[in-house]
Amino acid sequence: MGPDPGMAAYAAAKAGLISMTQVLAAEHGAENIRVNALLPGGTMTAMAGDDPGFHEVVRGLHALKRMADPSEIAQVALFLLSESASFVTGSAIVADGGNSINKF
Repeated sequence: MGPDPGMAAYAAAKAGLISMTQVLAAEHGAENIRVNALLPGGTMTAMAGDDPGFHEVVRGLHALKRMADPSEIAQVALFLLSESASFVTGSAIVADGGNSINKF
């Protein structure tokens, strides 16, 4: 994510979450506890509201030019919970429709 004016608190919180994920993964890996962070993009939930203009702006922030259906984010979470991800820990998994790469 590039430097977005007015987003200092969000950026600091997100960096802290990623760092905490890595520390917890290192601390608890020997106990076979995996810790990962799921970083979603704009998702069509109740929190996104009903304003079509807002949705259009959010869609424009993503390389895929759309918002995620909640089931798409859930599928990534299910992967992380599955045995298919048994060797994944300490990772920040980005499922943001290209939001983070679309800023440059």
